[in-house]
Amino acid sequence: MLAKVNSFGLIGLDGYLVNVEIDINRGLPSYDVVGLADTSIRESKQRVVSAIKNQGYNYPMGKITVNLAPADTKKEGSIYDLPISVGILVANEQIKSTKEELSEYSFIGELSLDGSLRRIKGVLPILITARNLGIKKVFVPFDNASEAGFIEGLSVYPVRELKEVVDFLNGEKKIVPVQILSYEYIKSTRRPSGDFAWIKGQASAKRALEISAAGGHNVLLIGPPGSGKTMLAKAFSSILPDMIFDEALETTKIHSIAGTLDNNVGIITERPFRSPHHTATIVALTGGGNKAKPGEISLAHNGVLFLDEMPEYNRHTLEALRQPLEDGVITVSRNSQSIEYPANFILIVSMNPCPCGNYGSDKPCKCSPSQIHKYLSKLSGPLMDRIDMLIEVDSVKYRELSSEINEEPSSEIKKRVDKARQIQSERYKSTNIHSNSKMTNEMIKKYCKLDKESSDILEMSFSKLKLTARAYNRVLKVARTIADLEGSVDVKLDHLMEAINYRSLDDKYWL
Repeated sequence: MLAKVNSFGLIGLDGYLVNVEIDINRGLPSYDVVGLADTSIRESKQRVVSAIKNQGYNYPMGKITVNLAPADTKKEGSIYDLPISVGILVANEQIKSTKEELSEYSFIGELSLDGSLRRIKGVLPILITARNLGIKKVFVPFDNASEAGFIEGLSVYPVRELKEVVDFLNGEKKIVPVQILSYEYIKSTRRPSGDFAWIKGQASAKRALEISAAGGHNVLLIGPPGSGKTMLAKAFSSILPDMIFDEALETTKIHSIAGTLDNNVGIITERPFRSPHHTATIVALTGGGNKAKPGEISLAHNGVLFLDEMPEYNRHTLEALRQPLEDGVITVSRNSQSIEYPANFILIVSMNPCPCGNYGSDKPCKCSPSQIHKYLSKLSGPLMDRIDMLIEVDSVKYRELSSEINEEPSSEIKKRVDKARQIQSERYKSTNIHSNSKMTNEMIKKYCKLDKESSDILEMSFSKLKLTARAYNRVLKVARTIADLEGSVDVKLDHLMEAINYRSLDDKYWL
């Protein structure tokens, strides 16, 4: 007998419909899977057979053929255990649902030997695809239920074991679909893990990070050990604007595929903060591997990628950041498969100015000029060109640490950031960008016009600091953000001077 059930596969961030066809014929007992199935699917026989028997059902003794259509697309993972089991029970007439009734449902899930369902990766993009294709009812493992709580127009049935699915399809049991949750409510319950109020001093660095958050600009923090670079970077997320629902959904899809999603929440409400260790490989950073999974730069999408002690990273690994920093996407090609992942993040990097860390500070430096030059040159010119603001973070003085004066909290800084972002949203509402850092050359000419005095200052700075065309544009973008923070329609001289000042460390350390 022949049975057909719906399931799904994943390619990158998108799901696609897979028809699982089960044919049971007379003959010597066998179990064959066709349709470009990988090893984990071919091994499903052992899980499926044990699950069906241990749930109290009869496993048919005959020639079983499983076809996963379309046959020209490679299928991966263990998510087909549940649809294959359901298909076998339908073909063996232990499930009484008609062909028309089954066409309304889709099944995904990995089975344990006892018939219970395990959590799987990538449920969210699959559910979005199912809804878009008009499939209204989907069975998922119970531990993935939280991911389904934000997809409207879809009934998602969380199940703990195979028997629940069979009883439901036979009309012997009712399963309550996952309740749709309010994103705004979930977002309101989350609290940032850092706060600028906890950081004493460093007013200039805080100001620079405020500008960075307001315009989405990349930042380099340079200073001696213990000056607070890492604390500043970790508190940075607390002043970033809240994610809108579409951003949260896109970010969650990436983390769902990577398997890093919190089971209890089901959606990411805070902008990601990723801080990979300096031993991270190119694949770990950009993505790839046998299954072309997303890397750290994609996991940081719509959030922050923080590289602590940047010169300690492998230079080839750092150079891999150049293209995604420019384009906001990364293309991963593996095993005749090419997948594009989003990688739109704010880059924050920190570093000491020399191997001992004291060059340029009030402490004696033990490094020779050649050692300092070699250390600083680990950051290539093209990569430095993609950093908008270079910030010197000095050691905190005792009087600042012992001061009883309360520092400005992140909540107050965030209000100014949100106001500036609202100005940018209105400015770019007819485009596909949302922040000043993503302005095109044409937009820069339109929104960053300078008067004669400002233009002369910028020309002089361009020559003195030996700025490239890219750095020139980034100075104008930062100036535009400073103007937005002040609510100014035009970019004025003081806005430009502050933006130029954030490139002056090129002259001190690298020129």
